Amino acid sequence: MRRGLTLKIHAFLERRFPERRVFLKSDSDTRFIRLSSETQILAAVGTTLFVSWAIVATAIVLMDSIGSGNFRDQARRDQQVYQERLNALSQERDRRVEEALAAQDRFNAALGQISTMQSELLASETRKRELETGIDVIQSNLRQTMNEREILRRTVLDLREKTAPDSPEQLLAATAPEQLDFLTTALAETAAERDQILSDARSALAERDDLELELQLAAQRNDQIFRQLEEAMAISVEPLTKMFSSAGLPPDRILEQVRRGYNGEGGPLEPLSLSTRGTPPTPDEARANGLLHQMSQLNLYRIAAERAPFSTPVNLGQVRQSSGFGYRRDPKTGGRRLHKGFDFAGGTGTDIFSTADGVVTHAGWQSGYGRLVTIQHAFGIETRYAHNSNIRVKVGQRVSRGDHIADMGSTGRSTGTHLHYEVRVNGKPVNPMIYIKAARNVF
Repeated sequence: MRRGLTLKIHAFLERRFPERRVFLKSDSDTRFIRLSSETQILAAVGTTLFVSWAIVATAIVLMDSIGSGNFRDQARRDQQVYQERLNALSQERDRRVEEALAAQDRFNAALGQISTMQSELLASETRKRELETGIDVIQSNLRQTMNEREILRRTVLDLREKTAPDSPEQLLAATAPEQLDFLTTALAETAAERDQILSDARSALAERDDLELELQLAAQRNDQIFRQLEEAMAISVEPLTKMFSSAGLPPDRILEQVRRGYNGEGGPLEPLSLSTRGTPPTPDEARANGLLHQMSQLNLYRIAAERAPFSTPVNLGQVRQSSGFGYRRDPKTGGRRLHKGFDFAGGTGTDIFSTADGVVTHAGWQSGYGRLVTIQHAFGIETRYAHNSNIRVKVGQRVSRGDHIADMGSTGRSTGTHLHYEVRVNGKPVNPMIYIKAARNVF
């Protein structure tokens, strides 16, 4: 039965794929190759499988290529948006600093105006006291003169009644009206002078009220200036504090270290001292001292930010991130190994920049790293830039953040053109993206 089924299948295949012979003819001989039905079926199935595999593989490669192109375009757009955001934040920070400086100038001018008005108010108070004292003296003299006049009038009347017409007393009484007229004139002049003094006193009081009103308006303007300055300082200082904390750098310790090593021009701002009598500072002086402390803190933050590697070593619009920090499959040996830095792939000769102020401690060949640049920064931080095609700095050279220090290459233990960027704190490698991401919303 099995043989009969086999014969039927063979007959079916013979009808569909009849036996063929391929003749090979030479000058002296003729040979042929016999292609049975089974051989033709196997060849057809193999050819179909190969063509199908080729079509699927080609489709996968094309889809991967299209997807990679879209990803690179998206990454390029994201980098451009990120760069524009950085520029906008930098401009906003500069505007805030300019507003803070302008507000500080207005505050200093307001302090000068307050000092002038206080001096004028003190002079007005002194003049008022002098006028009040003068009025009291004049009134006392006036009362005394009026009493003397009344006593003299009574004395004259008594003399007229008691003495003879031609007596010396009568002559004295005759001349008494002239003396009374003189006294009356003097009293009238004194009263006019008193009225003038009273008028001057009222003018002085009105002037004092005007000065007090001006002082109140100046106090309101000062309070507004203080609020603007305090808001500007809060907006400027808080992101910097968050940036250092995110990077694992304690802000208080970093600022104290910068303050101890500060040797630039200007120096930290000193508190105001407007009193020479040893009295406690006024509320305005206390607020001004607080603002000066925040400005000094902002200046120290600026110095510290230039000494820590918060910048990127390459222009992100010209490279792509090819390998991150951490354990990975080694591209050379295939084993699992710690990748101690971050790789940026780009074209040969791409500019490489210093990410912070520091001193070059190595600029040459080192096994595995190829052409290597090592920079020592503050706070025990060291950065390394490996696999360069060209080095543009020398050992001992002091560099600033953003200086062009090398060109990208593929020297040393490398599989392609890229920058291997390392950050080490006290000799221990850390993820460089901690610093770059911490500064993403600040610079």
